[in-house]
Amino acid sequence: MIRIYIKESNNLIKYVSIKGHANYDIFGKDIVCSSVSSIVITTINAILRIDKKACEYSNKSGFLEIKNIKENKITNLLLENMYDLLLDLQKQYKKNILVEREVN
Repeated sequence: MIRIYIKESNNLIKYVSIKGHANYDIFGKDIVCSSVSSIVITTINAILRIDKKACEYSNKSGFLEIKNIKENKITNLLLENMYDLLLDLQKQYKKNILVEREVN
């Protein structure tokens, strides 16, 4: 299962972590993993295209982290859109993806 954890504070997404494998199909043919990757990488690329210093990310051994550095309106809007898309995916593949959000 892919586990996605999102941490929000002061109405802004501050942190995202993604780990695991959906196990919907074998590696390289898993549409759930592909969908998560596409959603997340597209979001990161859009944020960095607008402002290269708006966020930091790392992807090590199947564990992806995103840190919202600038916490501006556009960056947060893109992260909220990513969250909404991941929730929609979770509705379709409940056994393969879990999205959790912590609000402080």
